[in-house]
Amino acid sequence: MAWFKLLASKPRAYVAALCAGVVVVSFFSAWSSHPPLLKYTTAKVGRLDIEDTVLAAGVLQPIQQVDVGTRATGQLKSLKVKLGDPVRAGDLLAEIDSLLQDNELRAQQANLANLEAKERAALARLRKARFEQERQQGLIHGAATSRRDFESAEAEVQADEADLAALEAQIAQAKSLVKTAEANLSFTKIVAPIDGEVVAILTKEGQTVVAAQIVPVILKLAKLDAMTVKTQISEADVVSVKAGQPVSFTIMGDPDKRYSARLRVVESAPSSYSEPAATQNAAQSSNAGTTVGAPVFYNALFDVPNADGVLRIGMSAQVSIVKGVVKNALAIPAGALREQGSDGRFLVRVVGAKGGEPEERRVRIGVNNRSFAQVLDGLKEGDEVVLGDPPTAIGSAS
Repeated sequence: MAWFKLLASKPRAYVAALCAGVVVVSFFSAWSSHPPLLKYTTAKVGRLDIEDTVLAAGVLQPIQQVDVGTRATGQLKSLKVKLGDPVRAGDLLAEIDSLLQDNELRAQQANLANLEAKERAALARLRKARFEQERQQGLIHGAATSRRDFESAEAEVQADEADLAALEAQIAQAKSLVKTAEANLSFTKIVAPIDGEVVAILTKEGQTVVAAQIVPVILKLAKLDAMTVKTQISEADVVSVKAGQPVSFTIMGDPDKRYSARLRVVESAPSSYSEPAATQNAAQSSNAGTTVGAPVFYNALFDVPNADGVLRIGMSAQVSIVKGVVKNALAIPAGALREQGSDGRFLVRVVGAKGGEPEERRVRIGVNNRSFAQVLDGLKEGDEVVLGDPPTAIGSAS
């Protein structure tokens, strides 16, 4: 064969080449059976200030809002403002057709004038009756008149006095009716009760409003130079939340800007307690028992300036309430914490000084704000904790 003859002619060169090939194959075989050490995602244990916070969701509301309604019934004749208009207290906002209220006022004023005229006539009759009584009294002393005429004069005075008292009562009633009619007429002119901005218009021009049982709302006014954030705190966190604590929040439209304030009040009853339907259900369930495990939230309120008008009604807020701050704490990223044991300690994997597989340790944790956790014992400064496993080596699954 050709290759045998070639090997016979130059034996040393080809034996050397064959040995080199065996060495290369052996090297790659050994490399594939012992891959390089895998790289873990780690972080060093260090010191920093950790805020102990409560995270919650909130919604922005006006610091003051008024539903502007009317007690007058009639057609909305005109609206003097548009959505978004700024107004001052006392500004005319809308007018309702006042024909019925004006006619009622005129009728009550005419009735009052009629009664006052009757009062003047009654006064004249009473004055005449008293003159006759005085004349009869003088005559009775001189025996120039009869007892019957004297008593008739006295009775006439008493009757006229009673008629006058009745008229005075009717006049007082008529005056109150006139004031009521004047008030009803004034209700047709709707004025702003506060300084603010028109944030909603619920009734259009030409629409008829009926103020029979409830006060119809024409529009809504709100003061937007400051906003109130209503935050819902879970029952698990509300025990550690108190008025006066620092609070901050961000909005979805500008997550990089953080607004700061302090809690104004933490309500004592759940957020659903003031709702009529919830109150009725609560009253009914007091006999039948309450649902166990249903989430319960409490409202915490705080105010924030809004001079630039960026904050708007109904915006969502991601709220962080600061319960306390731990200075210069030994800390690790919260992502390094694994399962928690029955003793309350967490499992943490630490990269060894000599490399190789990480070793497991049980550590005791203090403040944990979900970003960083305070280490009370089990680790020392400079230790490297594992945050994530390396990618699975190719072919390891096979």
